[in-house]
Amino acid sequence: MNKAQQIAMAVVVANLILLSLFPPYNYVSMQYGNIPTFDGFYFAFGTHQNRVLNGDFFALELIVVLVNAAIALLLLRTPPLREPPKLPGGNRRQRTVLMLVAINLVVVLLFPPFEFFSAITKAALPTFEGFYFVFGDNSQRQMVTPILYIEVALIIINGALLWLLFRDKPKEASAEELRDLAQQIRASQKK
Repeated sequence: MNKAQQIAMAVVVANLILLSLFPPYNYVSMQYGNIPTFDGFYFAFGTHQNRVLNGDFFALELIVVLVNAAIALLLLRTPPLREPPKLPGGNRRQRTVLMLVAINLVVVLLFPPFEFFSAITKAALPTFEGFYFVFGDNSQRQMVTPILYIEVALIIINGALLWLLFRDKPKEASAEELRDLAQQIRASQKK
């Protein structure tokens, strides 16, 4: 692990500690039929009456941090010595895909889907009213975690497919290189 990757991992560990110290909470109100609504981020070791940990959103936060850590490790890796020196992390298009995936994941968590209490249903895939800033006043809204999970999964899947699509094509061997390889194989078989 090179110096840049060590710094990236230190930032990841700091992010994980911060996320664990201030996890997301839902407020459970009797006024709304004990339906939990996203209330904000509170200190983990404090007392929070009528609030429960929003495990789905917390899991998504952890997934996004770990995926971004993997992206950072790919972008900051040192190229092998056998190859001619090139920028780490794949070619330019692959690095662009990785950066866009990281940015998309952060934006999706900053503006998750919410629905108002009047629209809450027991459907497998609920409807939603819109995307609202996660640190704004969302006391009258409930976060729609199934849609948030779908968003994150699609971003990761699309990023992985684009990464594979933009990989460098393997270099084809010339006729001379094939002849040399055949001679080396014959020489090694005679010994």
